[in-house]
Amino acid sequence: MSEEVATDSSGGGEARERVFSTFETLLAVRPDDIDMNQHVHNSKYFDYVLAARYDQMERCYGMSMGAFLERGFSWVVKAAYIEHKRPLLMGETVTIRTRVTEIHIRGVKVGFEIVKNDDGKLSAKGWLDYVMVHADTGRPAIIPEDILEKYSV
Repeated sequence: MSEEVATDSSGGGEARERVFSTFETLLAVRPDDIDMNQHVHNSKYFDYVLAARYDQMERCYGMSMGAFLERGFSWVVKAAYIEHKRPLLMGETVTIRTRVTEIHIRGVKVGFEIVKNDDGKLSAKGWLDYVMVHADTGRPAIIPEDILEKYSV
């Protein structure tokens, strides 16, 4: 885990800087992730990041996706970006590093890196822009202060 300074405009007023930690999750490339070119299909990279975020939500932030749903909230992806650097191959393990890079009144932007464990080289990097929604309506929600505090680690 490491720390990084990012922008927090959750208060609706001027943006302020907050320090957000970087968390890591280890994953293995699965046989069904491999495409006809004998490397991980590009669509699986976001699956890896989402799996890492689910792990980190509970393990690192202390609030699982189930806890959000119990409170009537969920997260949806508003926008996503990925830049592929090196292919992932069958049998490899990777470390998924994620960190909150921005917090807004209704969402968070999460940066990620996928690093190959055998040589430490970057396979892909990018970000996901999430919006918190009311689970029953799908309408955007304002992130409650206690959730903002949990994410500010």
